[in-house]
Amino acid sequence: MKTLGRITRRIAWAAFVVVVVTTLSFFVIEVLPGDPARLLLGPQASAQDVASARAAYGLDEPVYTRYARFWKRLVHLGPRDVAPKDKAHRSCGAVGLGVHIDLGFSFHYRKPVVDLLAAKIPRSIMLGFAAFLVQLTIGVSMGVFAASRRNTRWDDLTLGGTALGLSAPVFLVGLLMQYVLAYRLQLLPYDGYGKTTGEQVRSVILPALSLGVLGVALYARLTRDEVSSALAQDFARTARAKGASRARVLFVHALRTAAVPIVTVAALDLGTLVGGAIVTEKLFRWPGVGQMAVDAVLNRDGSVILGVVIFTSATVALSTALLDVVVPWIDPRIGRKEKV
Repeated sequence: MKTLGRITRRIAWAAFVVVVVTTLSFFVIEVLPGDPARLLLGPQASAQDVASARAAYGLDEPVYTRYARFWKRLVHLGPRDVAPKDKAHRSCGAVGLGVHIDLGFSFHYRKPVVDLLAAKIPRSIMLGFAAFLVQLTIGVSMGVFAASRRNTRWDDLTLGGTALGLSAPVFLVGLLMQYVLAYRLQLLPYDGYGKTTGEQVRSVILPALSLGVLGVALYARLTRDEVSSALAQDFARTARAKGASRARVLFVHALRTAAVPIVTVAALDLGTLVGGAIVTEKLFRWPGVGQMAVDAVLNRDGSVILGVVIFTSATVALSTALLDVVVPWIDPRIGRKEKV
């Protein structure tokens, strides 16, 4: 029951964060110059047509009225099937049992925002998880290897490599990988998404590697420092004195002690990666949320911007909430401290 209560509190806090971030984004978009109705109809449209479009989409109403309507229609009940001619639900997406999600209408794409996100989110999740696996597996492995050989040539090589990875811009790493792996060796496609599952798997490798370089360096250095610190503590020396093997002390005792800071960074990192990697998606023409967010800002497509903000903030907030639940399970001492 205590665990359930903690989870409920974390989810409620995550929802509050999403509401605050979305509210700030809504009013920032409102003060930006530009007219969505003009964007929809084009520069040649008459003033009368623009006024009619503003009235049709409720853009002529006061900002607080539109703000209240946004939250009222975000999740609501409606017909099971959304008909294109049904003006009351033309920007909705049906999720089942008559429940609708309405994020508004994109004046640039001329489609409901919920449909755009439904197509983009799975691709961003695919890229985010691929980059996350690259960061975690390679970075933690390098860090453990360096910690087990501290103050040796291998340790110095790891530190030098992580310094290079932390300082290299993502776009430069991506261009270098495109040149070597796509152009010179012709092992992988330059960019794009692909049509078949096999093409999509091959297409995600380059952006995931380039996006993961910074994370690999971060996890390697963090793991090295935390594991080295754990190996220097009394419990590690006691385990060795009792006959535990070097590998057991390293992976069971030291790495578990270092798991809390690593998992903390990983949870925050995962939410950011899944929320959209703007530079990487743009460079590799990966059709995800990040690339759509850039286009939405340039075109002042407020509904799309709000949809992206809700998705990204919810991803980060939920990953943080999950972290608060997982960390006490990894280290029960933290859970006992919270009770005190």
